[in-house]
Amino acid sequence: MMARRGLNQRDLRAMHSMLSAVFFSYAFFLCCFARDTITYPSVAIGNDGQETLVSARERFELGFFTPEESTGSRSYLGIWYYKSNPRIVVWVANRNKPLLDVGARFAITEDGNLKISHRNETYWSTGLGQTSNPAYREAKLLDSGNLVFRDSNNTLLTTVLWQSFEHPTDTFLSGMNMSENIKLISWESKADPKEGKFSFQLDEGRFVILINDYIVHWANGESSDLSSSERMPDGMTNFLFNTTGTVPYPKTSNITLPPSGYNNTRILLDVEGELQYWNFDVYTDWSLQWMAPREKCSVSNAYGNFGSCNPYNMLACRCLPGFKPASQESWWNGDFSGGCSRSSAVCGKNDTFLRLKMMRVGQQDNNFAVESETKCREECLNKCPCQAYSFVKGGVSRRRDRQPSINKCLIWTDVLKDLQEEYSYAGPDLFVRLSKTDTALKAKSCEPCGINVIPYPLSTGSDCGDPTYFSFHCYNSTGKLSFKTQSGTYNVATIDQDIRTIVIQDKDVDYCNSSTGGQMREFNLSLPFKMNSLKLRCGTVAGNFVSNIPSQGLVEIVIVWEPPPEPFCTSPADCEDWPNSTCKNETGNGKMRCYCNSNFQWNGTALSCVQGEHSISFFKLQK
Repeated sequence: MMARRGLNQRDLRAMHSMLSAVFFSYAFFLCCFARDTITYPSVAIGNDGQETLVSARERFELGFFTPEESTGSRSYLGIWYYKSNPRIVVWVANRNKPLLDVGARFAITEDGNLKISHRNETYWSTGLGQTSNPAYREAKLLDSGNLVFRDSNNTLLTTVLWQSFEHPTDTFLSGMNMSENIKLISWESKADPKEGKFSFQLDEGRFVILINDYIVHWANGESSDLSSSERMPDGMTNFLFNTTGTVPYPKTSNITLPPSGYNNTRILLDVEGELQYWNFDVYTDWSLQWMAPREKCSVSNAYGNFGSCNPYNMLACRCLPGFKPASQESWWNGDFSGGCSRSSAVCGKNDTFLRLKMMRVGQQDNNFAVESETKCREECLNKCPCQAYSFVKGGVSRRRDRQPSINKCLIWTDVLKDLQEEYSYAGPDLFVRLSKTDTALKAKSCEPCGINVIPYPLSTGSDCGDPTYFSFHCYNSTGKLSFKTQSGTYNVATIDQDIRTIVIQDKDVDYCNSSTGGQMREFNLSLPFKMNSLKLRCGTVAGNFVSNIPSQGLVEIVIVWEPPPEPFCTSPADCEDWPNSTCKNETGNGKMRCYCNSNFQWNGTALSCVQGEHSISFFKLQK
């Protein structure tokens, strides 16, 4: 019995020793590897890279880091997704004051603040008032990514003193509340988390991205009856506003907890001013769900007043007919931000309107009920300075009485901004006010096709232009212009009358596929047209923007037209618009032309009869 009892005692002592070892090992493990809290005075984080905080469920990690693309030794205190590779940083404390060497500490100091300090210098602080007893304060990293600094001096309630969710950097996480007091500020570069020039915030009830705090780079939710700009998806808007408010938390108050549906979601304002909406999936990793501005045309007034943007063209910007670059030199240098100005003043009695289809435009200045489009047009003509109008025809009401909804007249009295061509979601046509001096067609010139001016001798039909140049077709329903050749029909991007060039687009052949050898399609052009040059763009991304150019690439072909011969005529009246000419048949082929009178020669470049030196038409050279 004694031996048996002694054996039991030894077993008990051994078991006690083993349990103690396990307990201390577990405690050591928790202390060293699963710590999510900083307390006073013993616990601190150093910038030697050896110590971090990890949230309870290992979702986020806090510690010192050096940006992935940084070439220096600067270090910052930040929060990132645990074990993310490359590291996805969501918050930075000392973003504007990096540490240049090791030895710094992140800790609760004697005055009761959370601080980053090094050699008696403070690099970052919560900036709270002093306390007589910092021992009751602690900082905890939550699984939401929120760093919460609190005081438990009151045994019944823990008071939140400060939390990182109320001081974001460039990232919005689930549980934050996007209010007028919160804004995201981009990094200066991918290598430097210092505050950049872009900010995202609420401004007078709408979400905006600003440059240097005052220039609107992009705005969400701007809309009119004519068109609307890019809008956030509903899920993203809910994410920005969807908080649970004040939620009971063990011995805490005023902590916002994340809705579970958005736990794997984040919004990032990147260094180029692009707002990105990301979602995490265990199978596909992080995927980009939405972004804005999506393309250059989406940037707020990217091409200035009266500048029109076409995302399908390599050169996206041009002025409306009747307008010219405000600074021609800037445009030559590729800077279109100054926009366009009118070639002639308006508000005269003889003003007219240019009809544009599939256009997006900024918010109108006024709208009101009107009987008809004629009345809307008159309102614009009688209101100076009315720049443009649009007529919205009322439809049949859904109410049982079947009363039609009212017609509306939209008026723009200020400059036209955010103009975009070929806009898929455009509404009614836009009528831009012009002086008749800017729209008066030269003899035999064709009517404009949308935003495209068709200069003589180019022709879209038998009743205008020179029949030899009848290679164009205008789609009146869309305002698009096409160029016809023996090998196919191509979209016209631009026409430059001054240098007699046409730029057409070919999107149907995969020029960028190396397996096809990048072979170019044969363009069978006949006189008076000939190919001058071509430009090839491959890929779908231009700069930081998503392009609407097809993934197989785009070729823009520059075509030159030769100066035309004398205009055709059927009677002397046809030559009245061509001074110093007479309608006659000089070749004996039965075709009448406006031939220049004696002492005058036809100048196909100037499209007139001139005295002295002249440039003759290509067709005369062929004789």
